[in-house]
Amino acid sequence: MARVSTYFNFTRNTEEAFLFYKSVFRTEFAGPIMRLKDGPPCPGQPPLAEADANLVMHVALPILGGHVLMGTDSPESMGFKLNQGNNVYLNLEPDTRAETERLFAALAEGGKVEMALTDMFWGAYWGCLTDRFGVRWMFNCTAK
Repeated sequence: MARVSTYFNFTRNTEEAFLFYKSVFRTEFAGPIMRLKDGPPCPGQPPLAEADANLVMHVALPILGGHVLMGTDSPESMGFKLNQGNNVYLNLEPDTRAETERLFAALAEGGKVEMALTDMFWGAYWGCLTDRFGVRWMFNCTAK
């Protein structure tokens, strides 16, 4: 079955971010967290630094409606230059206002509310925020 997922790259705190998202969405990882040390060495790459061995190679977390968040650590020590973007939001459409408020409050903790949840002209309970990891979330609940 085809699906859409969202993949996050973090510098060195993927596990922290995904443990937070796991607590917010009250779901379980889709398999174990894979570590960089678990993969084979890449041809032509220098040996894996001991400081990078336990970083996350891959993690997957189902959230709402079959959507899956996935992530990896992308440290500069491995040649990555991560730039946080401001052009992506994850749009969540919970089934109830209560769940919308719970998710909004949990994700806003330590982050920045851009627009508090409010009734909008198109008939939805809407708001947006940036969480403490720099990920932008939009909420659009049509339940009354």
